[in-house]
Amino acid sequence: MIGSGGREHALLLGLDRDPSVTELHAAPGNAGTGSVATNHPVDVASADAVVALARELAADLVVIGPEVPLVLGVADALREAGFDTFGPSAQAAQIEGSKAFAKDVMAAAGVRTARAEIVDNPAELDAALDRFGPTWVVKDDGLAAGKGVVVTPDRAAARAHAADCLEHGHPVLLESFLDGPEVSLFCLVDGETVVPLLPAQDHKRVGDGDAGPNTGGMGAYTPLPWLPAAMVDRIVDEVCKPVAAELVNRGTPFSGLLYAGLAIGAEGPAVVEFNCRFGDPETQAVLDMLESPLGEALAATARGTLADLPPLRWHDGAAVVVVLAAENYPGRPRTGDPITGANAEGVLHAGTAVGAAGEVLSAGGRVLSVVGRGADLKAARAQAYDRLGQVKLAGSHFRTDIGKAAEDGRISL
Repeated sequence: MIGSGGREHALLLGLDRDPSVTELHAAPGNAGTGSVATNHPVDVASADAVVALARELAADLVVIGPEVPLVLGVADALREAGFDTFGPSAQAAQIEGSKAFAKDVMAAAGVRTARAEIVDNPAELDAALDRFGPTWVVKDDGLAAGKGVVVTPDRAAARAHAADCLEHGHPVLLESFLDGPEVSLFCLVDGETVVPLLPAQDHKRVGDGDAGPNTGGMGAYTPLPWLPAAMVDRIVDEVCKPVAAELVNRGTPFSGLLYAGLAIGAEGPAVVEFNCRFGDPETQAVLDMLESPLGEALAATARGTLADLPPLRWHDGAAVVVVLAAENYPGRPRTGDPITGANAEGVLHAGTAVGAAGEVLSAGGRVLSVVGRGADLKAARAQAYDRLGQVKLAGSHFRTDIGKAAEDGRISL
């Protein structure tokens, strides 16, 4: 398992439940993954280092969690070295690595998405901003860990974010605002074979009621009681399958996890973004619901036999994940503080490290993910927040309303 976050901890726990999985290793892992895997201090962006570790371990399957090594071609290097690898090639990973590439693929595939315009010259910025609004969507045209997007009715704030991106040498993507509730749909993809997982909804803003700046995600829940099953079929048929087919047509077939972030408006699903890997924190909730063996599903995807995989089985009920963030996140987070209750049931590690005395310390912005599962959304929320109440980290914060609007019936199509 390549990576060190809550997504990777969730994947490792899922793999640990698969009886066909005999040994787990994490590179580099975190303070929590050491309970189910052997951690190895490896630079995940170094293809040579990752391949060397895979050789040393004689790994049967390598699963790449984060987007950076995928965009840098680590999966290509592993495959060239003969390892079965879950994660797309560098070319296919451009579906996340370049917003402009994703827009081009969607246009060719006939997939609905926001109207967009690339700006790479500061002199053209003001005229371009005038062509959008009254809600502006400004995106860094590269990898930004979920935080490179500003959605605002304030033109000055939109301009400031765009100007900052341009000043750092990054083109910006201006988009029209897509209305309607958002859905995250993960799909296992092997060429043109597409197998959807449960739909989830992320909560991107830092504060209750969707207040404050965007983050990498403050919590999620699954399934979505307000989303008809027929809509999932539409998303697969109108979005995921056409994009997978277009990537095959381009000679860059996708192999791994394709994440579609969508807005469901009056005309149906429209794509907000694609990711080339499992999303965090939705993964923690979705995989907690999975009853089928995870290793079997990831291996089938990596080996090109996804079409032969038996239908996925899911637990009844719902799952909720709440993120515990460090003081000042999504700004520069405070780190190095001890955490109590970090190894309790349902607590997944993300930004953590082991201190000199063996204690768990905060080591990132999103420190822990706490998962609850129950017969329905209300029960799952109750368990998640009960477990979260047992965790202590000085200065930390979390949202108290993850999944609450759906529980109260305040989301509808």
